[in-house]
Amino acid sequence: MTTSRILLVEDEPGLLLTLSDLLTGEGYDVETAADGDTGLRMALSNEYVLLVLDVMLPGRSGLDICRDVRATGRDVAILMLTARTQLIDKVVGLKLGADDYVTKPFEPAELLARIEALLRRLSREPAPVLVPRIQFGDVEADFRSGMVTRGGEAVRLTTKELQLLRYLVENRDRVLSRDELLQKVWEYQPLASSRTIDVHMAWLRHKLEPSSAAPLYFHTVRGVGYRFST
Repeated sequence: MTTSRILLVEDEPGLLLTLSDLLTGEGYDVETAADGDTGLRMALSNEYVLLVLDVMLPGRSGLDICRDVRATGRDVAILMLTARTQLIDKVVGLKLGADDYVTKPFEPAELLARIEALLRRLSREPAPVLVPRIQFGDVEADFRSGMVTRGGEAVRLTTKELQLLRYLVENRDRVLSRDELLQKVWEYQPLASSRTIDVHMAWLRHKLEPSSAAPLYFHTVRGVGYRFST
């Protein structure tokens, strides 16, 4: 059993009650919201290990909540609930920082398994830091503390962005295939794909490069993958 704190945001009263009872019965500490505005307020004012967000909500959508939470740099896991016909929401949600999806209708056992797998991945002991710190241009990254600054100002990186940066730095000047990055950084997570890597690389360039259109450090090797060099 676990006492992990979960926020469940779902506007359908019956499903909200069912899922809340299901997760509570598994030992999770569950808090609920029935609309997007309340859900976002709770997500930003409390500490949770997981947000379970329905895509379609009154007020702000689950995608809006996901975007706004990720904009603050929070590392909370995010699992989206979406209808089978909402394929575009999965793509958009992935770009906004969602970690996994469960499509409606779903079996309770499937939801529990996805939550357990997601939290298990996040709770693993991190690998030893091979390169504790690096500076390139006006960027300084300390991988022991997880602090990244640019021009002396703190830069908010998500957990995966920081992990990707660290792996690129530890393998600097080496061409890294997308398949290797999927294996080493994403560990072949269900939603991870080459598109996932491309999106995260775009964010690293946006946050750390002088010009994301003409990158100096994060290079694309066409048809293969990426290379970090200083």
